[in-house]
Amino acid sequence: MSAAPTHPPADRRRLALVAAILGSFVVGLDSTVVNVALPAISGDLGGGLAGQQWVSNAYLLALGSLILIGGSLGDVYGERRVFTLGVAGFGLASVICAAAPSIELLVLARGLQGVFGALLTPAALAVIIAVFPPDERGAAIGSWTAWQAISGVIGPFAGGWLIDQASWRWIFAINVPFVILTIVLVAIAVPGRGEETVRRRVDWPGAVLGALGLAGPVFALIRQPAVGWSSAEVYGPLLGGLGVFALFLLHEARAKDPMLPLGLFRRRNFSAGNLETLVMYGGLSITFFFLVLFLQQVAGYSALEAGITTLPVTLVMFALSKRFGALADRFGPRAFMGGGPLIAAVGLAWLTRAPAQVDYVVDLLPALLLFAIGLSITVAPLSAAVLADADEHNAGIASATNNAVARVAGLVAIAGLGAVIAGSFSGAIDRELADQRLTPAAAAVVEEAKSRTLATADVSSLEGGEARLVAQAAEAASLDAFHEGMGIAAVLVALGGVIGIAGIRNPRRVVKAEDCSGGQLVGAPRDAGRGPLVVDPDPATA
Repeated sequence: MSAAPTHPPADRRRLALVAAILGSFVVGLDSTVVNVALPAISGDLGGGLAGQQWVSNAYLLALGSLILIGGSLGDVYGERRVFTLGVAGFGLASVICAAAPSIELLVLARGLQGVFGALLTPAALAVIIAVFPPDERGAAIGSWTAWQAISGVIGPFAGGWLIDQASWRWIFAINVPFVILTIVLVAIAVPGRGEETVRRRVDWPGAVLGALGLAGPVFALIRQPAVGWSSAEVYGPLLGGLGVFALFLLHEARAKDPMLPLGLFRRRNFSAGNLETLVMYGGLSITFFFLVLFLQQVAGYSALEAGITTLPVTLVMFALSKRFGALADRFGPRAFMGGGPLIAAVGLAWLTRAPAQVDYVVDLLPALLLFAIGLSITVAPLSAAVLADADEHNAGIASATNNAVARVAGLVAIAGLGAVIAGSFSGAIDRELADQRLTPAAAAVVEEAKSRTLATADVSSLEGGEARLVAQAAEAASLDAFHEGMGIAAVLVALGGVIGIAGIRNPRRVVKAEDCSGGQLVGAPRDAGRGPLVVDPDPATA
């Protein structure tokens, strides 16, 4: 019989939560800031378009490939140690990025950021699991989720200001004080893990197979938008990576001490939660990608205006995520993981009625607010439910698995739907102009428009009547394609809600027998949503 885990006092728990938030905040900040800085980086260090792409892709590839290893190392060596190593390494890599004299060294340093981000990201949630008792984890994860959302908003604004006022190098150098503060807070507030009776070993063969198996598909999906599905640069790594990942699963099924215990997937909430993550995050990635694209390329918004349109989503999540996480702690996650996505899907379906000349207050804001409420209801309970179904010594790999599922879902959805939307746009513009005889110049304009998903046609070289005809056809085709994309996103998010309702089970609440006197167990209304209460006569196992 194992002793019950002990948790630090409330003030230290709060400091540990701040440490987890700060560490993840720095990573989230860098992920969004770098895209704003790419033109300045290219102007300073050169490298052209390929250099710009790899400044971003080196990080994504390293993070996506190594996230499972990072989670596993946290479980083997302790989340405190691995989180500290991840934060410190990310800070060191940030210094190298800030001082990089060439595009090649910057790309290498970005890859290092991805390596240490793969340690830091799952360990942050594992720290929360380690220091908070089960009935407080949902609220803590809600706070962590809210600040993650805020980092996505602050990044472009803060990064743009630093670039304009000083240099792109400051977007990396600014990480250092946050890194130091995070390490100090971890040292103060996060307890080390006690010695285990049976010490786990690192599954190095599984780690190598898992990294290679994820690296292939992640690389292929990153490159697909640039070179297309028919390129050997895409289908080679994709098929090779999937083959290696199959070997990884075979190895994990037979390994004595596997990196990813496949038995986790026999636990209902873990499997259902990850399946819900897969479809929901596919829908969310489609939403944000194509909404911003539509607003800039069709509705005529500037990049800043398009970015600001999603600010209400972030603010609502910041205000509500902790509250819904706490409610899920009290009543169980099932209703939240089922109802939240359905509410969010209604908001996305509302966007299928948006006109080309979109009015933000009338056509977008109500839909986005509804979507944001549904998302706030869902995200923290979803993360908490997935992690709760893994024991505390598997929290790191459980977090890493869920994170990997979300990232791969986003890449697959954008790459796959990109081809669907491009085909829809092309077909729609052909239908709009089917009965028209176009001049060679107009036909060339139409073909150029087809090469850009969701775009208005550049008709400046055409005469008045033909120019209006082609422009109207392109606008109508873009609008149809956008509506189709939002419809698919709504279906995926709603499917996540169906999976939540059908697949998630509220955990039974175990209480100490010594705390139950008289009729306390009978008809306790505040626990009615949590499932049956189970009395454990041994307080040590409660």
